[in-house]
Amino acid sequence: MNLKIAAIRSGTDPLGKLPEAAFHRWLETPLGCPKCDVTYNLVVDWDRAADRWFAESSRPLITLLRKAIFMGHSTDHRVTHFETEGVVVKSFTAADRREVSPKKSS
Repeated sequence: MNLKIAAIRSGTDPLGKLPEAAFHRWLETPLGCPKCDVTYNLVVDWDRAADRWFAESSRPLITLLRKAIFMGHSTDHRVTHFETEGVVVKSFTAADRREVSPKKSS
């Protein structure tokens, strides 16, 4: 089972599914944008966060999320939910979640 970490912007709800787990743990130290005051809270599976080697196994993933948050500054932090479990960081925006309604003809 791979470690999956989600970063959710403070004050917003998760747009994607949270990591598969019976219980989630919100990590104490949020990630912040170095250029402004936006912070992202980290969510991880409780069992994986309580693992003895969590500090070492989560370090590369947290580095990827930190870089994605920094790059999101250029788009005014439009992305409110990041998720990674390897080399790729998925991003979720509010536009991804909205459904397009068909136009009614009069």
